[in-house]
Amino acid sequence: MLFVIIKPAKRMRGSLVLPGDKSISHRAAIMAALAEGKSRLQNYSTSADCSATLSCLQQLGVRIEPTGKDVLIDGSGADGLFAPETALDCGNSGTTMRLLAGVLGGQSFTSIMTGDESLRSRPMQRVVEPLNMMGAHVSSQAGRAPLLIEGRRPLQAIEYELLLASAQVKSCILLAGLCADGRTEVIENEVTRDHTERMLRWFDVPIETGAAEREGVNARFAAVQGPARFKARDVLIPGDVSSAAYFIAASALLPGSYLEVRDVGVNPTRVRFLQQLRALGLDVTVTDSKEESNEPIGTVRVRGLDAPRPSRDPEAPYKLAGLIIPQLIDELPLLAVVGSQIEGGIEIRDARELRVKESDRIATTAMNLRAMGAEVEEFDDGLRVDGPTRLQGARIDPRGDHRIAMAFSVAGLFAKGETEIEDAGCVAISFPEFFELLESVVER
Repeated sequence: MLFVIIKPAKRMRGSLVLPGDKSISHRAAIMAALAEGKSRLQNYSTSADCSATLSCLQQLGVRIEPTGKDVLIDGSGADGLFAPETALDCGNSGTTMRLLAGVLGGQSFTSIMTGDESLRSRPMQRVVEPLNMMGAHVSSQAGRAPLLIEGRRPLQAIEYELLLASAQVKSCILLAGLCADGRTEVIENEVTRDHTERMLRWFDVPIETGAAEREGVNARFAAVQGPARFKARDVLIPGDVSSAAYFIAASALLPGSYLEVRDVGVNPTRVRFLQQLRALGLDVTVTDSKEESNEPIGTVRVRGLDAPRPSRDPEAPYKLAGLIIPQLIDELPLLAVVGSQIEGGIEIRDARELRVKESDRIATTAMNLRAMGAEVEEFDDGLRVDGPTRLQGARIDPRGDHRIAMAFSVAGLFAKGETEIEDAGCVAISFPEFFELLESVVER
C-alpha cells in the first residue's frame, strides 16, 4: 500500500496542462468505437477508469492503438461489435459500466459486465430499468453488478424521465436509443453534464435538445432518432477541470499563490465549482476561451489572496443545496475541505448521491476532517463544517476513494504538521500524475 506524506506549503506557483477530461474521454472512445472509420483521440485521459473503457471495447472487437498521449480507434461501425469471450471488467469505473450497458443493450448478443468490489456495491438498477423498458433483458444482483445483458436489436424507443439527476443514466439511454427503432427522449428535471449531447453532434449524429414541457423550470430534454450511424472524427480532449479543481482550490487558499491551468475544459455544466470559489471571495478567473471538438476550453488563473472578499454574510455557513448539487458532485468533498478554511464554514445538503460513490463520501469526508481537528456535523444528505479552522496534520484514510485522497492532500498543504495519505495509489483511478504535478507547483 502506497503512503504519501503531504507537508505544509507556503504558496503555489506555476503553469499546468492536465491529462484529458475523464467524462469526455469515455464518451469519445465509445463513439469512436461505434463509428465507421478511424478516429484519433488526442490527450486521452490517463486514468484507470478510462483505460477500463478501452479494455472493454477491445474485448468487443474494436481495434485500439495507444500512441503517446493519443489513442487511435478503428471503429467497428454500428453493427460491428462482437460478443465478448469473457466478462467485461469495468474496474472501478461506474461510467464505463453505465454507458456501455446502453450500447450492449442494443446488440444481438449476450454479455456480462462486472468490476471491482467497490463498483459491484454501487447502484445499477437506475440503468437496468430503462434498458428493460426498451426491450433488452438485463439482470443484476439485487440492483448491483455483475450485470447480465441479453441484447436486442432493434430496441424499442421510449420517453424516459430521469428519477434522479445523472448524466450517466441519461447517456446510457441515449446510446441505447441509437439502436432503437424511432425517437428516444430523456427528460431531466435538473441540469446535468451535456458531454454526450456535444459528442454525438461532433460525430454527426442528429440530436434534439431543449426545454421540456414540465412544471420544473429547469426541465430539459435530449432526444435521438434510431437507428443511427456515426462518422469517424478526430477529437481533441481538454484537460480535466475536476482534476484541476484540487490545484485551483489550494492556490486560492494559500496567500501569495499564482497558478495557471491551461487548455482545461470549461463546459458550463462543469464550472460551477469555479463559481462557488468566486462567491467565497477567492480570485479565480477564466480567460482565452475557445471551442475544440464541440467543447469549450480555456485557461483558469488563480491568485491566493491575503483576505478573501466574500459576497455573503461571513458569519453564516455558506450553503450548497438544491439544483446545483449535481453539477458539483465530484467536487463536494473538496468544497468541504475549502469550507474548513472560510469564515462561517460550509453546509452541504441534498447530496445523498455521495453515499453511493467509490466510498460513502459524506462519512469519509466527515471522518477525515474530524481527524484533522475540524468540527463537523453529519446529515443523511450532507454535512456542515465549521470554519475557519487551523487543521492539524493527521493520518488520512480515503477508503480507496481517489477524490477523498486528493481533497485531503489539499488539506494537508495548509495544515500544521505532516499529513499522511494512506492507500495513496487510489488516485490512479482518475489522475495517476496527481502527486507529481502537485509537487511541481508547491513552494515550501
